[in-house]
Amino acid sequence: MLNKRRVLTLLVPFIIFIIGAVFLATPLLKGSDPSKLDSALVGQAVPAFTLQDIYDADKQYDASIFKGQKMLLNVWATWCPTCYAEHTYLNKLAKQGLYIVGMNYKDDRKKAIRWLKDLNDPYKISLFDKSGMLGMDLGVYGAPETFFIDSNGIIQYRHVGDLNDKVWNDKLLAIYEDMQ
Repeated sequence: MLNKRRVLTLLVPFIIFIIGAVFLATPLLKGSDPSKLDSALVGQAVPAFTLQDIYDADKQYDASIFKGQKMLLNVWATWCPTCYAEHTYLNKLAKQGLYIVGMNYKDDRKKAIRWLKDLNDPYKISLFDKSGMLGMDLGVYGAPETFFIDSNGIIQYRHVGDLNDKVWNDKLLAIYEDMQ
């Protein structure tokens, strides 16, 4: 017969394993979406910033560009393969009349300009965030990310990942249409 000490030696690691497995499996069992990253900035104004225009380093923009009409702020980079896949769809949305501001994130200006010239530029304004400071203030984890901003400059939604026909029509179009 096993003594008490031996039973505890076998039982304690097993109990720790079960607790760990339950802790790790709970989000999956609840059906949470691992691609959904909540933003603390939803419901708040775009943070204050000053950034250069991607084409003209002498031209600068601040947060006032996000007031007056609803729009998307798309965070992208040339080093991002998903951004490349998304770019055609952004051009389609721009042709449909959506106002899109692009923010080139932690990238090389010359490569970014070449990208926009070769693939067409869907952006009304193209910000250059070389240091990633505005991206950091927005809580950007990587590219692509798209922020839905209402006409008062308030962030209404954050989408992580590419925009494509399915995601736009199944989920994002309704959010965009509900914004003022």
